[in-house]
Amino acid sequence: MNSFIVMQGETYHAEQNAGVLWTPQIDKSGMVPHSWNRMKEVKKGDIVFHYVKGFVVAISRVREDCVKGTKPKNLEDQTRGDEEALVAYTVYRELENPLPIKEFFKEIEPLLPVKYSAFQEDAGGNSGYLYPCNEELAIKFLELISSLNIFTIEVEQLELSMEVIKKTEHNPLLSLIAEAELEIKTKMRRGKEQFRESLLPLWNGECPLCGIAISDVLRATHAKPWKDSSDAERLDPFNGVLLCANHSALYSAGHIAFTGGGRLHISSGIPEDQYPIYRLKKGMKIPVSPEHATYLRWHKRIVFAEPRKVKLLMDQE
Repeated sequence: MNSFIVMQGETYHAEQNAGVLWTPQIDKSGMVPHSWNRMKEVKKGDIVFHYVKGFVVAISRVREDCVKGTKPKNLEDQTRGDEEALVAYTVYRELENPLPIKEFFKEIEPLLPVKYSAFQEDAGGNSGYLYPCNEELAIKFLELISSLNIFTIEVEQLELSMEVIKKTEHNPLLSLIAEAELEIKTKMRRGKEQFRESLLPLWNGECPLCGIAISDVLRATHAKPWKDSSDAERLDPFNGVLLCANHSALYSAGHIAFTGGGRLHISSGIPEDQYPIYRLKKGMKIPVSPEHATYLRWHKRIVFAEPRKVKLLMDQE
């Protein structure tokens, strides 16, 4: 099960009434924008977050795999009703309290992918139709939506009518959020467990920077982060390094990096006289395979915390 963000704007009400997501198969120039082509990835059971003018206004569960067909005829706009289209039917659950992206952007922005982000750096939505929503971002959306829409019983709120309780228990939105959160967290847990198991033998069960071999404090650390990786890249044992908890934190935050050949680079944010505190040595080299190189270089170019600021790469195709 995957998650997506659909940017609907003026088309939302018509598509919501029809219970559908759709795009033309090609644009006027004969090209296929990436945000249209992504419709082909939509499968039965996927989760979709619906964005309209600054807010996530609904969540939906896809009913059937996306198919090639014609523009749905039950849309309000009947122009070119025979237009070839990519179509997916989905069950919309509208939010009583929509999620304002800008208000919560400080929590959302760190989870956005570098490429094909649905949102710009100012929290505005990007042009295009369908964008990927990685699992970490989907969980954050669900948490924020829950905090805005799900009635929580506080200690002092003991005098609730049975009618309110029944309404809460049978709330379709509540059920969808609970099911989606469980499925997404299970997918992430299984993926990360598999990733860790594949890394252990590659690094002889120890941190290559300090030699710590206590399993409980070793972290399977992605070079190309989960949010930016495809499903295959997330499980690729060469997309990461087995590090102790401290070095893992430094690597994930971009304070250290490795060249494609495994040579350590240390951010200027760590004073050289403090290297011993962090068990770092200038010019250190870790043993890597040629298969590591692409991932290590990606991390060094995008994540490594040097003075230049990496901006979101949008609509490169």
